Amino acid sequence: MKEINDLEQVKSYLSAHQIESIFNEQIIPHLSLYTFEHGEFICSQGEASQYLYVLVKGKIKVYTTSAEGRTLILSFKTPLEVIGDIEYVQDINIINTVEAVSSVYMIGVQYYWLRKYGKDHAPLLQFLLDIITQKFHLKTNSMSFNILYPVEVRFASYLLSVSINESDSMNKEQLRISIKDAANFIGTSYRHLNRVIGQFCTEGLIERNKGFILVKDREGLRAIAGDNIYE
Repeated sequence: MKEINDLEQVKSYLSAHQIESIFNEQIIPHLSLYTFEHGEFICSQGEASQYLYVLVKGKIKVYTTSAEGRTLILSFKTPLEVIGDIEYVQDINIINTVEAVSSVYMIGVQYYWLRKYGKDHAPLLQFLLDIITQKFHLKTNSMSFNILYPVEVRFASYLLSVSINESDSMNKEQLRISIKDAANFIGTSYRHLNRVIGQFCTEGLIERNKGFILVKDREGLRAIAGDNIYE
């Protein structure tokens, strides 16, 4: 993680995402810009939560870990997204681990300043309400998607979601994914997913090689996935 103390750059991101009003004049001086590289943790499950982060560039994944050490990916997020919102409202420890999937830029502010200057600021409260309710809506859609659509559609959507590519101009991308994690995420068996991977390889959509999957035809995957609801 790297902190960038550049208030003008922070304001530029706020303006770009049309969220200048959510932070009042008392909070803005306490905003910082943070960068995370691929594989870095933004926050870890069970730790004390101290910051509210607004994702303004890049892609992150959210996952949970059981007491036995098993992990389950819950979602992939792109801007505009907020981390630490539920923890701030409920005053609890971090619920899930959040990891950067690409280079990530986040605007961060300590809860202390939010509670001191923002607890009665209506635009901030409305923004948090919108974000939190949107998360529940997307979770409901994801659960329905896993029930209603075939594994081929769900896996194509998953591959597009885990992609760290930020430009559609690149048509090939090599991904290291856990087949077990992918199967758990899309709600199917390891064996069934292996059959679908074989099918996609035969159709020229992907190539499997030594633990990696090479995406050869992103547009073909998009055609199968339709709306990529995992983001």
